[in-house]
Amino acid sequence: MKPWIEGIHPYVPGKSRGEDGRKLIKLSANENPMGCSPAVLAALAQGHEPSLYPDPDATALREAIGALHGIDAARIVCGTGSGECLHGAVQAFAGPGDEVLFPRYSFSLYPLLAHKVGATVVLAEDTDYAPDVDKLLAAVTERTRVVLLDNPNNPGGTWLPRKEVARLHAGLPTNVLLVIDQAYAEFLDEGEDDGGMELAANNDNVLVTRTFAKAYGIAGERVGWATGAPHLIDALNRLRGAFNITASGQRAALAALSDQSFVAASRDANIAARTRFVEQIEALGNHGLRALPSKANFVLVVFEGALAAETALRAIAAAGYAVRHLPGQGLPQALRITIGTSAQMDEIAAVLRGLCGAQA
Repeated sequence: MKPWIEGIHPYVPGKSRGEDGRKLIKLSANENPMGCSPAVLAALAQGHEPSLYPDPDATALREAIGALHGIDAARIVCGTGSGECLHGAVQAFAGPGDEVLFPRYSFSLYPLLAHKVGATVVLAEDTDYAPDVDKLLAAVTERTRVVLLDNPNNPGGTWLPRKEVARLHAGLPTNVLLVIDQAYAEFLDEGEDDGGMELAANNDNVLVTRTFAKAYGIAGERVGWATGAPHLIDALNRLRGAFNITASGQRAALAALSDQSFVAASRDANIAARTRFVEQIEALGNHGLRALPSKANFVLVVFEGALAAETALRAIAAAGYAVRHLPGQGLPQALRITIGTSAQMDEIAAVLRGLCGAQA
């Protein structure tokens, strides 16, 4: 085994059971509490021939994605979740002796992507848990080959606007690939846009990735995609798995794209429930609880007072919910809580109020 592979700690998904094995309501993986569009369920119920390989190029799906976003289908590649696209980007352009740079608090998959190819992980310092363009640029060296930016950020939920993303790109050497991971972009307020798609359309060193796992609600089908310059798409096509998107996954994603009203409803419900939950956490500020400003379908609650995140984690589990504790990402003092239904978020807020001895 290569030494850089031997040193990898496998990706740890969000928990769905308590320490006693009891099944919990899963608010640890940022899944859509509304499920998926009825159109997806109808598409999956259609018969197909599992003995036949799926379209290896996901042609119809790429054309539908391109039509929705105004992108040439030839500049789109589909992956088994956006993770396959992210892996391909790092694998194509980084290796032993190279550096992969990203903000200190980022998607926990990112270090694994670098370690898999023997590259060195470089973490840029944050500003109050959020990515900072100046600090990212200060961390760039002659060995930097890939910069990964999740926007909105995971686990913080923070978001860099168009001007800041453009400033980051403008400050990078042209031989550095900027990957903008927009897994949570559908949860942004209507009209908000970080300009990533435009940068990918007009520059040779920008790749944007998206997923169907979050707002579209088909995490189980493992479908994602990326767009960028032709040579970037060519690189990912060389590295992705053959027949990587299953026939059912392609049907489900096509149906999901056809129901943008479901995506809009998911966004609006998320914003409403998230806003109410954040207000309840802010009311506990004098007890040391703080919710980072989130543009995603989760909130990072930071425990800065007498109440410890571990204590809250256990109490929330006792109430029947799984949320994400992140000591492995340098956040032992925080819990990332997926936004569920309004009733579920009210229950979690009530648990936290009880632990703080606060009145409803």
